[in-house]
Amino acid sequence: MERKKLLMIGNGMAGIRTLEELLKLAPDMYHITVFGSEPYPNYNRIQLSTVLQGDTTIEDIIMNDWDWYQSNGIKLYTNESIEKIDTEKKQVISDNGRVIDYDECIIATGSRSFILPLPGSDKKGVTGFRDIHDCEEMIKAAKSYKKAVVIGGGLLGLEAARGLLNLGMEVDVVHLLPYLMERQLDPTASKMLQKELSAQGMNFLMEKESVEILGDDRVTGLRFKDGSETAADLIVMAVGIKPNVGLAKVSGIAVKRGIIVNDFLETNIENVYAVGECAEHRDMVYGLVAPLYEQGKVLAAFLAGKMPEPYQGSVTGTQLKVSGVDMYSAGDINDDDTTMAIKVHNEFNGVYKKVLIRNNQISGIVLYGDTKESGRLFGMMKKEEDVSRLTSISILSSGCDHNAGSDVATMSDDDLVCGCNGVSKGTIVAAIKENNLTTIDEVGNCTNAGRSCGRCKSMISDLLAYTLGDEYDQSAEKETICGCTQLSRDEVAAEIKAKSLTTVMEVMNVLGWKNEEGCSKCRPALNYYLGMIHMDQYKDDRDSRLVNEKMHANIQKDGTYTVLPRMYGGVTNAKDLKKIAEVAEKYQVPLVKLTGGQRIGLFGIQKEYLPAVWEELDMPSGYAYGKTLRTVKTCVGAQYCRYGTQDSMGLGIKLEQKFERLDTPHKVKMGVSGCPRNCAEAGIKDIGFTGVDDGYEVYVGGNGGTDLRLGDLLCKVTTDEEALEWTGAYLQYYRETAFYLERTSKWLERMDLEHIQEVLADEETRRTLNERMDKTLTRYSEPWQEAINNQDIRRKYYTVREAEPILK
Repeated sequence: MERKKLLMIGNGMAGIRTLEELLKLAPDMYHITVFGSEPYPNYNRIQLSTVLQGDTTIEDIIMNDWDWYQSNGIKLYTNESIEKIDTEKKQVISDNGRVIDYDECIIATGSRSFILPLPGSDKKGVTGFRDIHDCEEMIKAAKSYKKAVVIGGGLLGLEAARGLLNLGMEVDVVHLLPYLMERQLDPTASKMLQKELSAQGMNFLMEKESVEILGDDRVTGLRFKDGSETAADLIVMAVGIKPNVGLAKVSGIAVKRGIIVNDFLETNIENVYAVGECAEHRDMVYGLVAPLYEQGKVLAAFLAGKMPEPYQGSVTGTQLKVSGVDMYSAGDINDDDTTMAIKVHNEFNGVYKKVLIRNNQISGIVLYGDTKESGRLFGMMKKEEDVSRLTSISILSSGCDHNAGSDVATMSDDDLVCGCNGVSKGTIVAAIKENNLTTIDEVGNCTNAGRSCGRCKSMISDLLAYTLGDEYDQSAEKETICGCTQLSRDEVAAEIKAKSLTTVMEVMNVLGWKNEEGCSKCRPALNYYLGMIHMDQYKDDRDSRLVNEKMHANIQKDGTYTVLPRMYGGVTNAKDLKKIAEVAEKYQVPLVKLTGGQRIGLFGIQKEYLPAVWEELDMPSGYAYGKTLRTVKTCVGAQYCRYGTQDSMGLGIKLEQKFERLDTPHKVKMGVSGCPRNCAEAGIKDIGFTGVDDGYEVYVGGNGGTDLRLGDLLCKVTTDEEALEWTGAYLQYYRETAFYLERTSKWLERMDLEHIQEVLADEETRRTLNERMDKTLTRYSEPWQEAINNQDIRRKYYTVREAEPILK
């Protein structure tokens, strides 16, 4: 049967979850195209606050990476918005002029920050807090400015304020009402929260109405209705969200607050659907992830022709965690004449619990400081249980102690554990038994529990202990490669060696992969482990490479690519410069830039031009896209600098020429400074060399990224040969013991510096490690050159349209 064309507008959590569910039900039914206005694959918006607070990176919150789209045959256009849906022709038109036909169209445009229409709201330094760009703006501002004001004392505002405190800013939180988080907390819980956050450093300006943002070009302060003012270098608006309905309006689709949908998420236009925060169902617009996932599941089944139960709306409970304080609320939060309240208020321990009863049924829950009973109470409320025969103590507490598994033992099978993803205790227990799951990650990969906000992971751990008993070792939870297997990195490597497995497919077949094709997480890892184990005999599997490595270039936010030729040690010549200039001119490269790695980057190249660009450059790739040695940054050293003690350029070029193309678990950067002034920033590289009078000090485990880490002194060497010997041994030991996608900084902390020094101190060990390294290096050739020479590969990885005459 010919596949239908499914087009989705929006690349967020609700839309992509709909596609995940659809692919489970009907993997071969549609050709799928997705448009996303941001330059990223699908990411976990719930975790943005953890990025702002420095606990995670943007990479960490990606839920479906580039390879996921490719492996599922999904065409993704990032950084491109749809401007109109022609519902008669069944076409969409993008802001780039792209026209795409569809058979079925899903609008999943989400929502945006509501920016108060204050005078001055267009000044520099005013931002919302809704996406990665907002996050980056705040992080950037914190580097240059000191005072931030957050307007809005709800969950999002408080998370933004906590993040800005972590970034070293002074923070005022402005709130119109007398209580924080008034939609989730009653006055008692709100005051407890305000007291805790004040102790952490937040300054609260309560019952303040903002009327004007001060400043000329950039914000300098905020004025209130009572005439008072507060200084500000940065103002973050966190006062609510608005559904993105502009596209629907101009396309003739019915809209009120959101896009109006029926119980199967259909709009008033045939073959057009809406899901997520942009959709309005029975006069309700939802902003929590759980209802959006429920909508996605119904829509996926409907599109798969399964005729699901209609979507009836959602009863929501909100698990909140602000600055280490646990809170939970659901239903009514304030007492009235129709309710009776059961309350516990333990000020000494910072615990507050309130359950509201109406007509002998739980109608509302507020928990502060202790949320262990939230799932049980929410289940009782959702099922409308009669509580008239229960005592107040049994309602507020299950009566169990809090040993592992004791609380979950009293839960019924249909009690929710993961509210975000709608996963019950019974589903998780069944998955553990049927699939022999032994870790939290395995449960998440199998059921989706814990994949959103992650706050249910402790309960998942309790369920594992309850189900597995003594077989569950919480302290030794192994990190499996992915959800396709229960095997860890070490177990997979041991099986490859023991069973002499030689290909990715062979590993998956022999070791019983749940998904016989693997996924975008495990295939690159297996490809790496096979190459590391079999050294010179292994034939690299290009199909299992990450997308940038397949394309031999870095994809950029607008869908174009960056080409970076190798410049050993940052040193170049007139001939190579001329070639770069000629290519840049011929292909009208929009940006030619000197990079931080001392190379010249060609930015903005169309995908179809990549083979021809590489062919005409005729230069080695700088591997800016690879999990390999990226650069060796050097200063001019003793050859030219009056402070230089060593030939840093010479050593840098030797290092780069020897280890280029080497597959490593993650990217590796080096630096060689000719003296302790460290102009090449050797102290924050994966491996760095600092010249001293009689040689080099070798530093390892540095990181110059968001998780800034100063390198540790590994050893001291006196000659270039010693430097190469220690580098080879260190890199090979890293290759053989690190997890795939584990940076050297994390690996060093896990393995311990003293242990690594002890291993490498043995001369015989260094020799054998270098022998394995040299054997590995013999098998490398330039994969981009293979792509140029091999027409089958070219046809597979490149869609040649306008570039066809050039390539011929």
